[in-house]
Amino acid sequence: MKTYLAKPGEVQQQWQHFDADGAVLGRMAARIATVLQGKHRPQYTPHVDTGDFVVVTNAAKVLLTGEKKDQRMIRWHTGYIGHLREMSVGEMLDKHPERVVELAVRRMMPKTKLGRAMMKKLKVVPGPDHKFGAQKPVTADTTPFKKEV
Repeated sequence: MKTYLAKPGEVQQQWQHFDADGAVLGRMAARIATVLQGKHRPQYTPHVDTGDFVVVTNAAKVLLTGEKKDQRMIRWHTGYIGHLREMSVGEMLDKHPERVVELAVRRMMPKTKLGRAMMKKLKVVPGPDHKFGAQKPVTADTTPFKKEV
């Protein structure tokens, strides 16, 4: 028996919709990274993009457990000497909530050309409305990511 390896043109990529309202960021980002890579499919092949497109709505309503909103810092460098910038996750959620979700997913993806190509299939929207209705995204079950109250 031979091992099946998917070819780039063979895979039918679908669209999945994740609602981040009340979801814990890390758990949801891990599931999104799995879907983007295609590891949820039996046809998964490491060197081929077998993943689906992902639309995330309500990014502004994502939750962080504990004191991460105030204590965890996001750092980046502007490119100029001595210009290391940092902002708390809470501030970033207020200003650019889609960047927080994108960054969490990006850090769980492979750091290769293929990983960067897979990240282009992620669409994050801060509010409930998105412009990808024509693709008919399938709504993913997000109850495992919800925080117990």
